[in-house]
Amino acid sequence: MTNTKKRFHFSRKLLAIPYGLFLILFVVAPLLIVLYYAFTDDAGKFTWEYVRLFFNENGEGLIGFLKSYNFKTIMRSLFISFMSTVICLFIAYPVAYIIANCKLKNKSTLLLLFIVPMWVNFVLRINALKEFFVWIGTYNKSDAWNIVNTIIGMVYDFLPFMILPIYTTIIKIDKSYLEAAKDLGATNAKAFLKVTLPLSKAGIVSGISMVFLPSMTNYVVSNYLTFRNVKIIGKLIDDYFMGDLWHDGSLIALLLLLFMFLVTWLTGDFKQTEQTNTRGTSLW
Repeated sequence: MTNTKKRFHFSRKLLAIPYGLFLILFVVAPLLIVLYYAFTDDAGKFTWEYVRLFFNENGEGLIGFLKSYNFKTIMRSLFISFMSTVICLFIAYPVAYIIANCKLKNKSTLLLLFIVPMWVNFVLRINALKEFFVWIGTYNKSDAWNIVNTIIGMVYDFLPFMILPIYTTIIKIDKSYLEAAKDLGATNAKAFLKVTLPLSKAGIVSGISMVFLPSMTNYVVSNYLTFRNVKIIGKLIDDYFMGDLWHDGSLIALLLLLFMFLVTWLTGDFKQTEQTNTRGTSLW
């Protein structure tokens, strides 16, 4: 008599089930809700009305949109995000390079100095920075100072996210490449420009993505450091939802998501992820 019972064979694919459920509940489902509210009216019927209102708020077409409050908020957010990212990059790269090439055995100790502040509550850190601005007299002094304070707050908050990927990339660079470049007559500066900098491109791109995109929406920084006088796109979305204008808020959130997708695609993150996944699967 044959045994008809099938034995259960554990497969690594089963480990993906919790991850798949997480994606469905906390990524796919919220995105579907945003899509629904962005393109439906109060009766649940499909409409382009909110898209039209966003780009033609004053009924003046493109010129009116360029003068609209939404466009000014978007441009302000882009400026703050761009400046924060540039400053973070110019600070983070030398720091990551020095730590990665220092002679200390415990390099992680130096790196930890930049990570430890992240262990403190975020709101507490921003409030401490606000008190510092009050002390030096720049808090809510003028619109220009409010922008400067916001950028400083973004840099203070996101700098570790720029340092870590760059450090991780630089420390993995094979030292024999630099030795070969110097044997061929390259100076230290030329070896850096021709070898280290190109090979650390992945860390730079990753750091830019981790700073540029979140700093467009982190309105807690702008609220605390400017007495709510600087509004960025994250606060704009929050105002719409808090005002029970879910359709308008969902549309702007969807446009922001599309912009993030475009930035990620242009910076090549998708291609790098695909290559990483391919290398990872080949190991198995």
